[in-house]
Amino acid sequence: MPVVQDSARQAPSVTPATAARALLPSILPALAVGVASSLLLVGVEVAAEELQDVLWRTVPDALGVGRYSVAWMFGMLVATGVAVGLVVWKVPGHAGPDPATVGLDAPVLPPAVLPGLLLATALMLAGGPSLGPENPIIAVNVGLAVWLGGRALPRAPGRIWPALAEAATIGALFGTPVAAALVISEVLARQETRGLLWDNLFAPLTAAAAGALTATLVDHPSFDRDLPSFGRPGWADLSAAVVVAAAGALLGMGAVRAFPYVHAAFRRLRHPMLMLPAGGAVLGCLAALGGHLTLFKGLDEIAELAHDPDGRSAGEFAVLTVVKLAALLVAASCGFRGGRIFPAVFAGTALGLCAHALVSGVHPSVGVSAGVLGMLLAITRQGWISLFVAAVLVASPGILALLCVASLPAWLLVTGRPQMQLHPDGTPVR
Repeated sequence: MPVVQDSARQAPSVTPATAARALLPSILPALAVGVASSLLLVGVEVAAEELQDVLWRTVPDALGVGRYSVAWMFGMLVATGVAVGLVVWKVPGHAGPDPATVGLDAPVLPPAVLPGLLLATALMLAGGPSLGPENPIIAVNVGLAVWLGGRALPRAPGRIWPALAEAATIGALFGTPVAAALVISEVLARQETRGLLWDNLFAPLTAAAAGALTATLVDHPSFDRDLPSFGRPGWADLSAAVVVAAAGALLGMGAVRAFPYVHAAFRRLRHPMLMLPAGGAVLGCLAALGGHLTLFKGLDEIAELAHDPDGRSAGEFAVLTVVKLAALLVAASCGFRGGRIFPAVFAGTALGLCAHALVSGVHPSVGVSAGVLGMLLAITRQGWISLFVAAVLVASPGILALLCVASLPAWLLVTGRPQMQLHPDGTPVR
């Protein structure tokens, strides 16, 4: 006798879609958050660039000292540690939580903390420590969005404001909403959500598009570093990408492994007026070894490296890689407010050019993109953003296939291991 099965059991499981009328009210808040978040990011970066020009050009020229002499770099980095230390010590809110415990998924900070965090970030960006603006600016935008959004639209779900601000800031940072979509997709994969993926991405992607468009119109951000053009990939390119990405992952994991120990060493100093100047002094010594290219967040310095990929020896590129990674490790451990993505990109770039200098058959674009991929996988443990950043450095569609393959063995090396972020108790985040 045939068995009659329940038709409901035979029907496929379908996730219900969100109605368009439920998504439409999120457009205006998303656009507002996107524009405001982008303008704040651009404002801080422009202000920091102006201050950097004064500190590293106007003042040393007026004093008749070398702009990037060892003495000036050491003095500026120590002075930056003192200035940021004063902000952390005296300004209300102490410039937010320990930056070693903060990633791209920023906590919601009270409004009183935000001015000090902005000031500490601008001073850091101008003074030369090897950190980027991403983490603190995301935290500031999240705090403002929650505070202002909750007042303007008290009936809106509270959880929407952090998502909008994070997506908008990431879109503005990279000049495209694609980066924000990839990051938000990874976050959603770890959460229980209702509706389809694109339903959940609709409002954040709107904010990211508004943020990216605003930044493009106002500041014209670009990740194209003018690396030599890359044609059709071959088997040698694939082998090189796999090896360099794995090397970048291993080197990055070395820094991640040292992170809690270096952080604990600075914590023993207990006071920001000891920790930050001490960190500045160590960074000054590292700058004396690596030169001025190892200062700042590293994006402009990458362009200088990429302009002449054959202009340095393998040993010089190796020194730049190690010094920049050490500078990132120290700056992130001693209390400077900043993110870790951009310095890691510089370290990966220098590693890739080192591989090119060692083996001439390694194309500079392949070496750079693979080195950045491996380094970011180790430090951030975010596959999509690592692939995206590595790919946009090289204006060639053919590089993406190589990176997708190279990411697989590199991911096997890093998965399940700590990333460069700590819990409040000092233990690594996995």
